[in-house]
Amino acid sequence: MNEDWLWMTAADLGRGIESGQIDPREVTRAYLDAIAAHPERDRIYARVTPDRAMAEAEAAHARQKTGQRRGLLDGVPVSWKDLFDTAGVATEAGSALLAGRVPGRDAEVLIDATEAGLACLGKTHMSELAFSGLGLNPVTATPSNVNDPKAVPGGSSSGAAASVAFGLAPAAIGSDTGGSVRLPAAWNDLVGLKTTHGRLSLQGAVPLCETLDTVGPLTRSVEDAGLILAALEGGKPADLRGATLEGTRFLVLETLALDDVREAPMRGFEHGLKALEAAGARLERGRIPEVTEAASLSGLLFATEAYAIWREAIEAAPEKMFPRILDRFRGGANTNGADYVAAMRRQTALRKRWREVTAGYDAVLTPTSPILPPEADRLLSDSDYYVKENLLALRNTRIGNLFGLSALTLPTGVPSAGLQLLGAPMGEERLLRLGVAAEAALARA
Repeated sequence: MNEDWLWMTAADLGRGIESGQIDPREVTRAYLDAIAAHPERDRIYARVTPDRAMAEAEAAHARQKTGQRRGLLDGVPVSWKDLFDTAGVATEAGSALLAGRVPGRDAEVLIDATEAGLACLGKTHMSELAFSGLGLNPVTATPSNVNDPKAVPGGSSSGAAASVAFGLAPAAIGSDTGGSVRLPAAWNDLVGLKTTHGRLSLQGAVPLCETLDTVGPLTRSVEDAGLILAALEGGKPADLRGATLEGTRFLVLETLALDDVREAPMRGFEHGLKALEAAGARLERGRIPEVTEAASLSGLLFATEAYAIWREAIEAAPEKMFPRILDRFRGGANTNGADYVAAMRRQTALRKRWREVTAGYDAVLTPTSPILPPEADRLLSDSDYYVKENLLALRNTRIGNLFGLSALTLPTGVPSAGLQLLGAPMGEERLLRLGVAAEAALARA
């Protein structure tokens, strides 16, 4: 096994396959062997799919030999969060409520990724029913954080982040309803892309909040994020050539996003801002009061929809759930229908106002999270600590979901401290160009 393969970007693996220097069968086997040998594999992968992965790698090898590759990532293996349906393989979304659930058809994004030639390594652990940003799941498993074995990895795409951070997948597919791609990506020093709601299909993805759920990749580079986005929608990758920060204009959001930010995340954020300025970006600081109002609606919007979707299953067997996740769902049990509709209508108005205020900027900048990953044991033993850290963890990422934006997190060089770029709805291509230029600036800083 070539150990170097385990730490290469997906794009570099694809280039190696394209040139004939890397055999997709060998690289897929290398990842499967690494998973099998890893001491924490069962905390990262819920299920591994070696037969499927090797069959898909064999097909990719045949296409490479005959000059029929389907794209740069043809033959590259990836992991999938355990809420994406896999035909004939259990998909349980981190919950005992769904134990033994075996779908008969792949999720739509998995079908598209398979057609693009990606090989499915298996299904990764996650927060229960995706309703927590911490990644703590005593019902199934809590993966480790790559920077601190005592800390949680971030969620809900916890195993997705761990699979890439620990060299058990070159990239991972997760979902993001309030930060569930970006937070674990940031806390494990990865790139995480939140796509605009509606850009990628949710068919065959176990829902949390269907009006807010999105699909997105966790990767080692911005280039990888763009390539996987294209694979997930059967489209063409964004052209990242010649991307620059010269002449760009960013808004550093001061409303809410900078409140109570702890020392290390702020240090990483300020480092990122300096790197962007050094690369030619113009930074302006400003407030958007509507952010505070939108945040005040979030509990009502998230919990009400989530409980409406899961009420029947939850109340049939509430004892099967982690009590703190159960409490979060039940927080939406008694919402007045008129209040919910009023909140939805207000959210639409606030989104319009965001577009008006930010129209002159290329992106809005925040720390990805105001906190570092909390200690897992303390979260289990201290309920007040759990509630406080869980809400703080997702506070900044949730802005992207509430306002219906595209969003990207980049590692800053400070462990577990990310820089978040909030872009326009359906503006992923522009955001990725900004991201790859920012990534280069951070590498030089």
